[in-house]
Amino acid sequence: MNVSELEATLETAGFSPYQASAYVALLELGAATVPEIAEKSGVPDSRLYDVLRTLESEGYVEVYEQESLRARIHDHEKLQARLRERAGRFSDARKEIERRWEEPPVEETVVNAVTRFETVLESAADAIEASDTQVELAVSPEQYRTLRPALQTASENGTSIYLAISTPDGEALPDPESVAAVCTEARHRELPSPFVAIVDRSKVYFAPHTGSANEYGLIVDDRTHAYVFHWFFLTSQWAVWEPIGAGERASTDYLDIRYLVRDLVPLLEDGKTVRVHVDGADTESGQQRTVEGIVRNVVHSGAGGTGSGSAARNGRVTLELETNSGTVEVGGWGALVEDVEAHRLRVESVT
Repeated sequence: MNVSELEATLETAGFSPYQASAYVALLELGAATVPEIAEKSGVPDSRLYDVLRTLESEGYVEVYEQESLRARIHDHEKLQARLRERAGRFSDARKEIERRWEEPPVEETVVNAVTRFETVLESAADAIEASDTQVELAVSPEQYRTLRPALQTASENGTSIYLAISTPDGEALPDPESVAAVCTEARHRELPSPFVAIVDRSKVYFAPHTGSANEYGLIVDDRTHAYVFHWFFLTSQWAVWEPIGAGERASTDYLDIRYLVRDLVPLLEDGKTVRVHVDGADTESGQQRTVEGIVRNVVHSGAGGTGSGSAARNGRVTLELETNSGTVEVGGWGALVEDVEAHRLRVESVT
């Protein structure tokens, strides 16, 4: 390393250019007079006095009188320690830059914890009333009655509503006709259940079931969290329980493409022709899109299979529909490679 490179390194460590030049000159001269240091370093005499006093105050050089004003290195180990510290910080910075470059971006999410269940219920009611796609809701009869006006509004707006009503203590269920008027389908769960509302695949409202030792609520605005709660709803609040009421669309409507595939594959293997109607979103534009056509193929990858026992829960699931405008690929929640992300699927006919 030449003199220029050494001075540049000291500047990186926090020295001023004049301080770096004076210090390197003293390393070569040893003890020297101010004029000697000025000549060797190139630092003007008028500035050199202040430079040496500053280096002295920081413990790097010693300035003393011996016939004339002189200076020498006081403690080179102190500077070496400073350089080692800086080197460590640069190394840490390099590793952090590499980590941040390689790790996937973190989406911003909104997760709020609240202490009052009423806050969760009121927020869920507002979201349900404003929904335009889908609501999945697990409630007690009392909670259902509180939310029924919001469900009525959402149903009138064309929202698909899947309602699981829990009665662990034998409480009477609401009137089935009343329930059918405000939902696509309702089911009866006979075990304790937390309050869960998943609205438009992006908002989640959650609170533990009554009697839980933990009293809190979560209000979440994030599609990834919503997807996790969606599968919690499907597997524990919905799939294993019997229907108690249904609207006009319920008999052939599906919450998730994987449950449609579970029932569809045996029909296709038996040579049936199945026409499916899909309400969803275009994966490129994000705009709402409706398609209808004959199922020509089911693409499934990953473990778990498409049999009736698996619900096709793992891997990619895609329907290839032959429509009037050509072949359209339909995927499930979070579809990327397909043409349409399905929000609601309905079997129109089986022949």
